[in-house]
Amino acid sequence: MSLPRKDTSFDQCIKCTVCTVYCPVAKANPEYPGPKQCGPDGERLRIKSPEFYDEALKLCTNCKRCETACPSGVKIGDLIAVARDEHAKKPLSIKTIRDFVLSHTDLMGSAATPFAPIINTMTGLQPVKQAMHHTIGVDQRKTLPKYAHGTFRRWYKQNCTSQALYPRQVHYFHGCYVNYNYPQLGKDLVKVMNAMSIGVQLLDKEKCCGVPLIANGFFDKARKNARLNVSSFQAAVEKYDAPIISTSSTCALTLKDEYPQVLKVDNSQVASHIEFVTRFLLKECMNGNLPKLKPINKKVVYHTPCHLEKSGGSLYTIELLKQIPGLDLVVLDSQCCGLAGTYGYKVENYETSMAIGHPLFNQIQRERADFAVTDCETCKWQIEENTGLEALHPVSLLAMALAD
Repeated sequence: MSLPRKDTSFDQCIKCTVCTVYCPVAKANPEYPGPKQCGPDGERLRIKSPEFYDEALKLCTNCKRCETACPSGVKIGDLIAVARDEHAKKPLSIKTIRDFVLSHTDLMGSAATPFAPIINTMTGLQPVKQAMHHTIGVDQRKTLPKYAHGTFRRWYKQNCTSQALYPRQVHYFHGCYVNYNYPQLGKDLVKVMNAMSIGVQLLDKEKCCGVPLIANGFFDKARKNARLNVSSFQAAVEKYDAPIISTSSTCALTLKDEYPQVLKVDNSQVASHIEFVTRFLLKECMNGNLPKLKPINKKVVYHTPCHLEKSGGSLYTIELLKQIPGLDLVVLDSQCCGLAGTYGYKVENYETSMAIGHPLFNQIQRERADFAVTDCETCKWQIEENTGLEALHPVSLLAMALAD
């Protein structure tokens, strides 16, 4: 079911410009007018005439830091995303092919995982990187994410036949990253949940949450995915009246907030069931359901993903990490990593992406930690590529701490 197009309350903007001050793109790229001008100011003009739409809106990373900072609660990032949906033109070009490949994660993941060793080797070769740089516009200084040889769903079907026997259940929206790139995170989640006597159920059908499609202008496909996911959520909740858990901070935000606000897809019947994993786990800990943990005598730095900060979920992760004995936890200053999903892989955005992330990279390297910890897969990729430090998900760290 689709929601009707509603007038956004951009008139709540008081023109304080705090959103522009907090915008990482406005700091790094002088060609970007900033969220106030592209968001509420621009919307006042766009409702008069679509001719006022500015292609500079494509420079927005959708990090939501403008919304986090706004004292008036204006959905600035949503205004920009909806304006792109309604007014942006997507002429067929070689970069359209690039955007299609980067955003259609289910299609590319399904095709790539059977041949993962070959594809991973090929995309890591410098001549191939140079060819992609000069043809489709994927920057040669970036390394594309590696695919797993076999999906998480396949592993689950082969190894998790007894999940329904646990007295309590959760539904797991694993997302594209866990399914095609890093099944180990899904395995760690099952291990942690089972240690708390909670079974993990997968959705019968699941598609990409839609955020890379939104970012690359494929809004119709994103809406199609959203409708399928909402339908799957409804069926799952009818079977087990249990939470729908995501291990991706971006997926969680998209499923809960972006569906009704950007895509106009009604998720009201299931939205209250959707939550990010660390919030769920911390509540379990506070209720006495903390599994026995062994000390991890390591120093870790924690990076807060932008989308988790927007949803107010970083506190849950930080407090959860404090439950691990022996952990030396350093919470880094809140800064954007700069990758923003597919944004930083594009030739035209690479310099901006690196300028945004540079202060974070320096901060991480100064701490000389054993690991970085972050809740976002693209933050993980950006940190590992630019600092050389392994980045773990909080769930994986918990799995490491489980007593044998």
